[in-house]
This record gives sequence, C-alpha cells and structure tokens, in this order.
Amino acid sequence: MTSREAAIAVWRALGSGDADRIRAVLTDDAEWRAPNDNATAVALGVTHHMIGAEAIVRFILDDYPRLFPNGMHIEPISVTAEDNRVIFEQRQSATLANGRAYALDYVFIFEMAGSRVRRIREYMDARSGYNQIFGTATPGRIV
Repeated sequence: MTSREAAIAVWRALGSGDADRIRAVLTDDAEWRAPNDNATAVALGVTHHMIGAEAIVRFILDDYPRLFPNGMHIEPISVTAEDNRVIFEQRQSATLANGRAYALDYVFIFEMAGSRVRRIREYMDARSGYNQIFGTATPGRIV
C-alpha cells in the first residue's frame, strides 16, 4: 500500500464515526495541529494541538459534532503524495450549530508511519472561519 492509499484510508476512518476504526489508523503518539486559536477550537473551548490517539478520537466524536451537528460535506480538490507525506486540499461545508452556513478551503498534511498517521497539520483561512462562525460577535465558546 502506498502512502497515498494509506492516507486516504486514514481519512475515511476519521469520518467513519467508529472510535476503534479511528484509533486503528493513528499511532499512539499521533499529533494533530491546527492554527493557534482557530475559530473551531475557540468556539468549542478545545486545544488547537491534540496529542495522542485518544485526544483525536475525543475531538472527532465528542467535540466536533457540537459545532457541526449535521456533519460536514467534504469536496476533494486534490491529493498529493511524496514519500511519507500526503497533502489533501479540500473544501468543507456545513451548517453550524448556531444555524450559520459554513464553507472553507482546507489543506491537511499527513505524515504517515506505514498505514497509520503520526502527524496531521491543518491549514485554513482563519479569518474567514472566524467571520463565518462568530459573525460580528466577540469570538468565544459558543457550544
């Protein structure tokens, strides 16, 4: 299995809603880092830097649905792989818990350890995310 194929399998597992399936594609010491104080982390009152498979599972299954209760639509734009690094470019859209529409372009960089991911770096237009989640309100925990 190539790193690209493995990373796509990881992405599918992350969206499965199955804690065991998600754990199986993460190294025990996996890290997920998003921009500091990004709107999702602020709105949920959670960290932008998750360390360990359990922290990532908790975020995906417990925290994330509080802000995006009806799930997230993901439109793939591109997938690029080189050695153990796989880059996903995508547009995500959803209805937020506060009823606002949300649509934002993301880039995720997966660093693979065989068929498991050990590091995820997430990038997005943080200002646009803030505007969509908080509007003109003072940013802070909303859910």
